[in-house]
Amino acid sequence: MTQKERYAYTLNWFRQHAPNAETELIYDNPYQLLVAVILSAQCTDKRVNLTTPALFEKYPGPGQLAKAGFDELFPYIKSISYPNNKTRHLIGMANMLMEKFAGEVPLTVEELIQLPGVGRKTANVITSVIDQQPNMAVDTHVFRVAARIGLTHNAKTPLAAERQLIKNIPTEMIHKAHHWLILHGRYICVARNPKCDICGLRPVCKYYQKHIAPKTSI
Repeated sequence: MTQKERYAYTLNWFRQHAPNAETELIYDNPYQLLVAVILSAQCTDKRVNLTTPALFEKYPGPGQLAKAGFDELFPYIKSISYPNNKTRHLIGMANMLMEKFAGEVPLTVEELIQLPGVGRKTANVITSVIDQQPNMAVDTHVFRVAARIGLTHNAKTPLAAERQLIKNIPTEMIHKAHHWLILHGRYICVARNPKCDICGLRPVCKYYQKHIAPKTSI
C-alpha cells in the first residue's frame, strides 16, 4: 500500500464515521477558547470544562483577567495541572492582549506565540478551530496515532510530524483532521492497550499489521 492510499483510506474513514468531530473544550468566543487551551496543557478537557465556568463568570474578558492578581486567580484554577505557571501565563496573556492587540485574540500563529503560555501547538489549535486555518496541532495523541497508522514516518518531533501531515492532507481537511486524530487517540488508539478490535483503520494501520494481526492469525 502506498502512502497516498493509506492517507486516502484514513481520511475517508474518518469523514464517514466522524463527520462532525470538533474540540471537546467548551467555549463561547476566541478569548474563552484561548484560556481553555492554555489550561488544557497536560490536563484533560473534562477537568478544564469543570473549571472554566466559574473562571469565565469572574473574568468574562481579557480586560478583567489582566487586572487579576496571582492570589486572586489561583483558587479558580488550582485543580488544573501546573496551576502556578498557568496562573502567571493567564495574567500575562491577558495583559498582552490588552496592551498589544486591543483586547482581541489575534488569529495568526506568529502573533499568538508571542502570548505567555502559548506555544505553536496552542496557536495551531486556536487558528484551526476559530478560523479553520490549515494548521495541524500535534499533541501526544496526534503524534502517537499518526505514527501508529503510518501517516508519519520517522518523525522525531511534533514539528516534524506536523509538516508530514500537512504535506499529505488536503488543505481544506487539515482543520478537521486535527480533531479526528486527537479524538481517535483519546478514545480508540490509546497509549496503552489500544482498542484495535473496534478500530476501522485496521486494514491500513501499520501498528495493527505488525503487532496485532500476527497474533490473531495464530
